[in-house]
Amino acid sequence: MKSLFLSMIKDHMYSKRYAKSTIEAFLFWIAAYIRFNNMQHPSSMGDTQVELYLNHLVNSQNVAQGTQAQALNALSFLYKEIIKCPLSLSLNFVKVYAEENYPLC
Repeated sequence: MKSLFLSMIKDHMYSKRYAKSTIEAFLFWIAAYIRFNNMQHPSSMGDTQVELYLNHLVNSQNVAQGTQAQALNALSFLYKEIIKCPLSLSLNFVKVYAEENYPLC
């Protein structure tokens, strides 16, 4: 892994006994979030940038509900456990909802 920051997050997650698949997924979303924000360090960003990124995932990347939730969980972990400045509970972003299954007539 090239980034010392991402390596530190990986080591922290291993020490907390996170599953390997969870670690890989979280690192993917954290790296994508940093790239989306022009390589700014997450400690210099916050709720606004997270909202913009989650909206981007829905509006431009057309991600599924579970995918958006996984990205949000990764960023929540990042800010709570690594940055030590949790995200607001009142984030305002477009949420993906599963389509209702209507019976065929």
